[in-house]
Amino acid sequence: MIYRLIVKEFTLELRRKSVISGIALYLISLVFICYLSFSLRLSVISEAIWSALFWLAILFSVINSVAKSFIGEKRGLSLYYYTIASPKAIIISKIIYNSLLCFILSLLGYVLFQVFISDPVQDTPLFFLTLILTSTAFSSALSLISGIASKTNHSNILMAVLSFPIIISILLMAIKVTKNVLDGLDWSASYDELLNLMAINCILSGLAYLLFPYIWRS
Repeated sequence: MIYRLIVKEFTLELRRKSVISGIALYLISLVFICYLSFSLRLSVISEAIWSALFWLAILFSVINSVAKSFIGEKRGLSLYYYTIASPKAIIISKIIYNSLLCFILSLLGYVLFQVFISDPVQDTPLFFLTLILTSTAFSSALSLISGIASKTNHSNILMAVLSFPIIISILLMAIKVTKNVLDGLDWSASYDELLNLMAINCILSGLAYLLFPYIWRS
């Protein structure tokens, strides 16, 4: 059932070509604005600024795509899901699909930064591990919060309020690990942040698995 739900998500996403092109255009615009604003071709950008700009661009793109997991669905569709699948299967499929979507957006952002700005990454395996962990953390947090917010009348406001503290903590750790990658530091310098990201993934995924059935029934 989880596999079928994931396939369904991809099928619906491919049918909404305007949404896909809109997200891609949004990310391209963000990166190009960074390029124009900071005149990056004419000056050397520091590792800290590159890391911050990269993750801010990814964050805004992720919020526009992943945060609407449940908020953007019609009530009739939610009732239909309730009759054919368990809530645990639904939330797991959402987290897996959104993680893949976040990772794809991160890869696209990395390619755009290579084209428009620079590619200072010195430890590619650690950088991709950071992309995977951060994408999963964003997905777990935003999927659960979107499910909670969809049950209220002011879903967009509640979504912003609930997601802010969690997203900021994830973002700060991702920026620090990325800076270590750009500086060429050993993996040991990033162990604390990597373990924190893994812990956040486990906690958020566990909370989503345990709490979402009660949220879904309401």
